[in-house]
Amino acid sequence: MKVAVPRPSARLPGISMAGFRHRAPALVDIAMVAHPSVTLLVDLSEGKGIVCDTHGRQERGSVVVGLLPGNLRATGRGVGECLQIRLEPVAAAAALGASTELSGTLVSLEDVWGRDAGQAEDRLRAAASWDERFTIATEILRRRLGAHPPVDPEVAHTWRRTLTTRGRVRVDGLADEVGWSRKRLWSRFRSQLGITPKRAARLVRFDHAAHLLAAGHAAASVATESGYVDQSHLHREVKTFAGLTPTALAAAPWLAIDDVAWPASSPTQSPAKSGEHIPDLR
Repeated sequence: MKVAVPRPSARLPGISMAGFRHRAPALVDIAMVAHPSVTLLVDLSEGKGIVCDTHGRQERGSVVVGLLPGNLRATGRGVGECLQIRLEPVAAAAALGASTELSGTLVSLEDVWGRDAGQAEDRLRAAASWDERFTIATEILRRRLGAHPPVDPEVAHTWRRTLTTRGRVRVDGLADEVGWSRKRLWSRFRSQLGITPKRAARLVRFDHAAHLLAAGHAAASVATESGYVDQSHLHREVKTFAGLTPTALAAAPWLAIDDVAWPASSPTQSPAKSGEHIPDLR
């Protein structure tokens, strides 16, 4: 698997992108780990392309993956290319529509974007380089970000606080911060982002714990640092969000790809100086 990333200066707020290229005669089967973002997988492969499967539901080609997709696997054979776009929920609501139910779903990109999906695929497939593809994708997303009303500022603030506290914040406290009742915040957050504030906090906390596990930290210390009651609590949450044990999650290939495409060190750093530097992950 090879990965390309855009230049830091080309990134849009709340959105990250990476290009993947695989070349394997045998079937490639990767379990995708839940992430606190809505994910667009734009299939740029020739031939049969990529197949995504969750809970027995299969979609071939470009898809939109919701925040809580369950046990999701992506498979492909031969030479394949894919552009992955991650949108934080606030950005996803602006680009895809706040009324779109994207929590726990797997739908084709065409179902969400209509004929624009095919046109976007054609433009991206015809591009001569990953740099050009990232430029095209940024142009498309910037245009779509203005197509829907933004979420309430109170909802956006609640999401940002959930993210910056790594999910270790109480909903009642967030409601007080924005001057809303708990019931109103719960209702507006869910209707606009497709997930409840409590579930969002659990997902963000799980994501932090997953990357600590992948970095080699012991499950007991990860449980403590991530705010779980004990190691058993961590084990239950990992099973809920990934369908794996903490040990299996720590070895998940998708988290290794994360470390290259979306390093957790500094938002100003990038593992690639341009989209044309494609490190080989082996």
